[in-house]
Amino acid sequence: MNITAMNSSPTYGYEDLADLIQLMTGDEKHDASAHSTLDVLWVLYDSVLRVDRGSINDPMRDRLMISKGHGPMALYAVLVAKQMMTVDELRTYGEFDSSLGWHPDRLRIQAVEISSGSLGHGLAIAIGSAYGLSLRSSSPPQVFCLLGDGELDEGSVHEAIALAARLGLGNLTAVVIDNRSSTHGWPAGIAGRFEVEGWVARTVAGRDHRALEAALCYEGSAPKTEPRVVVCEIDD
Repeated sequence: MNITAMNSSPTYGYEDLADLIQLMTGDEKHDASAHSTLDVLWVLYDSVLRVDRGSINDPMRDRLMISKGHGPMALYAVLVAKQMMTVDELRTYGEFDSSLGWHPDRLRIQAVEISSGSLGHGLAIAIGSAYGLSLRSSSPPQVFCLLGDGELDEGSVHEAIALAARLGLGNLTAVVIDNRSSTHGWPAGIAGRFEVEGWVARTVAGRDHRALEAALCYEGSAPKTEPRVVVCEIDD
């Protein structure tokens, strides 16, 4: 679709996301970071999350915490495609009074669950949300947290990984974008780091929509008292 013809009325699909991103201009786009999350975000909003334009404020909605808050253009494009934002809003990206900051702001965008960009905070917030929801219902909403592999170097993330399984958070899923940007590296791999702390882990190709959907919706035989992590390997 020609980006000059885009407006707020059509329904957009995955094939339109690249053009939607091109509507956002500026020097601080963090293109590589946005590109690495594009497929995961699309699958989450298209096939996994129980949330849409009409349930943004529903207390029983699923939640997605974007801990990897750098380069949110992919998130903004997907929210437009799912009619949770408009194309007109997208065109304001980077402007002084725009609601679309270089990091997502929950006070300015209704569909954003947490303000992020300062790495290392999202998983701890997701744990608090998942735990609180589990206390309120025997069938709580699912909480997903999107992280980058470099973010796992943060001490706060290490502590959060250790805590989640001990709280029995079967309604929590961490989604890690692995493009091998971690400074420290992990000899047993990212999945092994979570598994040793009691998580159920899956590793998939981060551009394969069918594999992503199967992993993110995966029930398997794991008890619902165990949190899950899906490691999404990105080669480009």
